[in-house]
Amino acid sequence: MPKTRNWSGRWPRTPGRLFGTGFVRFYQLTLSGFVGNSCRHYPTCSEFAYEAIARHGLWRGGFMGLFRVMRCGPGGTHGIDLVPERLDRDQAWYAPWRLWRISGKSDAA
Repeated sequence: MPKTRNWSGRWPRTPGRLFGTGFVRFYQLTLSGFVGNSCRHYPTCSEFAYEAIARHGLWRGGFMGLFRVMRCGPGGTHGIDLVPERLDRDQAWYAPWRLWRISGKSDAA
């Protein structure tokens, strides 16, 4: 399998997910070069959004990607921030603001 910059795991190819990942891929191929390579997170914000939409759908994944971009600005967070494999029950589709604190990092230190 060829190495790509986006997540290559298995995910359901629903119309919403295809639209969302297609939109992110379009951004990566066109506008990303003008914005520059200055993301302070790993994976980059567009890679995070692609994986979040592929794993969790257009609604939840789209909000997760949007909130990640908002955290990436000046004075925001930095470091490794992975997409979680599963979401908690309190992160329901009708409460997207609860996705703000999502992080794939473990809290164990």
